[in-house]
Amino acid sequence: MSTTDQPWTIGRLLNWTTDFLKEKGAESPRLDAEVLLAHVRGCKRIELYTSFEQPASEELRTKFRELIKQRAAGKPVAYLVGHREFFSLPFTVTPDVLIPRPETELLVVRAIDIAKPQPRVNDPPERDSNDAAPDAPLTKPTPAPAKPIAIADVGTGSGIVAITLAKHVPHATLTMIDVSPAALAIAKKNAERNGVSDRITAIESDLFAALPAEQKFDLIASNPPYITSAEMQELAVDVRRYEPTLALDGGPEGTTVIERLIGQAAERLRPGGWLLMEISPTIVERVEQLLEADSRLQREPTQKDIAGLARVVQARRKGA
Repeated sequence: MSTTDQPWTIGRLLNWTTDFLKEKGAESPRLDAEVLLAHVRGCKRIELYTSFEQPASEELRTKFRELIKQRAAGKPVAYLVGHREFFSLPFTVTPDVLIPRPETELLVVRAIDIAKPQPRVNDPPERDSNDAAPDAPLTKPTPAPAKPIAIADVGTGSGIVAITLAKHVPHATLTMIDVSPAALAIAKKNAERNGVSDRITAIESDLFAALPAEQKFDLIASNPPYITSAEMQELAVDVRRYEPTLALDGGPEGTTVIERLIGQAAERLRPGGWLLMEISPTIVERVEQLLEADSRLQREPTQKDIAGLARVVQARRKGA
């Protein structure tokens, strides 16, 4: 950011940086500039809009310049500021964990829907009161009392799935599982940050290997590695160079971890329990075939995202 007779203000700094990042190929240069400048100033992004005419000090410009250099080299904004919001909750992120993405919200929404208490299907609708008129509207069936539910988040990373479920499913106890101790440390911090650590257990494990053999679950949710090894070479620089390969690379067909997970999940689910996995639309047929090949599971309809792409595969454990 060269010197000039024209003073550096917050607005001018944002405009210059936006143009600079655009030249470097950033997909969202203005947003990147705003998030990074707000981070350096210690303010909210919206506060920048009332500060356009304020001078930008040399100290602020120096700190901002260093972040912009790293962003121009491809380092993701979330890693530069150390956090990312997911489901309106704050999460600490580092290069040890994947950056939360909107696609994973479908997995969480579906899990919440499954975990919430269901209406009592055998209870007939009732009038609002005993002396109500015969044509008074019927009340909806009363939801069943919330029974404790055990949920596992396999490959938890930063913990977004387990922690969000803990916030929205108060009758659930959750187990966060990850093979990476560094990722698990971040997940634990995020559980504490969001006030749900009392209902979450974190276990370092390769899938379910380190869990007691008798431990069962009502719901298993996972965002496993599902990018094929060939696709890994085609990922954007900021993903390929900075995000953990362990959490992305699913092997030659994208299903190396998924194949193992399906078999182990079938063992760990209680009868009627659900398995939910976020996947890439490019491997959906292969994953559906894997689910159908396991006689212990009943495949359920695959959930599509708002773009109409297959995103979450589902199966239930057979049995009474």
